[in-house]
Amino acid sequence: MKALAQRALKRPADNANLPQNILAKPKIIPRDKHPISRKDISEPALKVLYRLHNSGYQAYLVGGCVRDLILGLHPKDFDIATNATPEQVRKLFRNCRLVGRRFRLAHVVFGREIIEVATFRGHHDSAEDERTDKVAKQDDEGMLLRDNVYGTIDEDAQRRDFTVNALYYNIADFSIIDFADGMKDIESGVLRMIGDASTRYREDPVRMLRAVRFATKLNMRLDDTVAKPIRELAPLLQNIPPARLFEEVLKLFTAGKGLANFEMLVDYHLFQQLFPLLKSYLSAPTEAPYQMLRQTFLDTDTRVRNDQRITPAYLFAALLWWPLQARMEQLSVESGLPPVDALNIAAADVIGRQVQTISIPKRFSIPAREIWQLQQRMERAKGKRINSLLTHPKFRAAYDFLLLRAKTATPLEQKPLEQRAQFWTKLQENTNIGSSSVTTDDDKPNKKRGRRGGRRRRTKSTKKTD
Repeated sequence: MKALAQRALKRPADNANLPQNILAKPKIIPRDKHPISRKDISEPALKVLYRLHNSGYQAYLVGGCVRDLILGLHPKDFDIATNATPEQVRKLFRNCRLVGRRFRLAHVVFGREIIEVATFRGHHDSAEDERTDKVAKQDDEGMLLRDNVYGTIDEDAQRRDFTVNALYYNIADFSIIDFADGMKDIESGVLRMIGDASTRYREDPVRMLRAVRFATKLNMRLDDTVAKPIRELAPLLQNIPPARLFEEVLKLFTAGKGLANFEMLVDYHLFQQLFPLLKSYLSAPTEAPYQMLRQTFLDTDTRVRNDQRITPAYLFAALLWWPLQARMEQLSVESGLPPVDALNIAAADVIGRQVQTISIPKRFSIPAREIWQLQQRMERAKGKRINSLLTHPKFRAAYDFLLLRAKTATPLEQKPLEQRAQFWTKLQENTNIGSSSVTTDDDKPNKKRGRRGGRRRRTKSTKKTD
């Protein structure tokens, strides 16, 4: 097995062109020198590793899962790297599907768990790789548009973004192969890029978001070479498909580190690229809009830590609330529209502009609009309408949003919002949600109206008898 591992690591004699941070000779850390145990690896991942290995292919756990296992964290998923092509992987697993256009991947499906298997990536110095008929294509700014160039494990390590992600767990002998001193960086708490940071950011601007996310998640500081180019290159995020940025936003703000990520993203001018509608609100940290953003992420982090349910719909409703208010005011002044119509038009405008940057699926944008609409309904609800609101599917989210508004309101709006929040709080304390136990003066029977109705019925009955 050791001989197999050594053959997999053979390199060209000339190491002069190796990227910065890549070791001339990788470090092999034996099983008794690292903390990773097979009992910490999911059973589906082990099945994939062993089947690839027993079929004569190289098979390694790679990247974030190895890093997290070393740090004592529980990985959300387990990624595998191999010298088998996606088509060869599919032949080994009936439960496999091939995905991806930018880089072809194999997904091996075990119920709800998906094991991602990637073929070793190679260099893309030329338009067409000599070993394959696959093409690596870049745009004028250096971003990789297609990257189906396959290579060896050492080339794959050179193509990784951060040194802490260039760690490979070898199922052949249970060792860890460290290509870029990633273990040392984990111990020192420094996040370093493999190769030139500016070049790597241009290849894939999402790496700037990943740098922030890893720094907060792992409690690491960005190396100066990693941090310095970010502010200048932040506008490159505009070239990323909105659907991909939506996935990155979920990773940034729904994993318990939302507030730390928000503050770091603002500092590096990345948040402004993700939410251009909020740029004007970020220059005044003491004002209500900024405080509402901050409180939103703080509340979300608290719910994640307490294992409470969160939804992106609420998050987007809070993030876009102030642009919505600005657009509503503009419509009211220019067209004299009533509040309900102004809100509906403004909501369509604001969401329409935001999805040009971050794609918000309708399963989240529609509930976000409902949360906004319920704010108006909670303000003017009387009588039986109170009952209908209490049983509305989005009432709880709208109520939490009302509390958020009251907590971060401007001095002028704070008292009315607090009073409204107290009203709905007391109402829930005295009401079984879903029952019809709430009555107000408007719900009390009108005896006069009842008698008039009775007379009409008798008159109609008399006429019918005649």
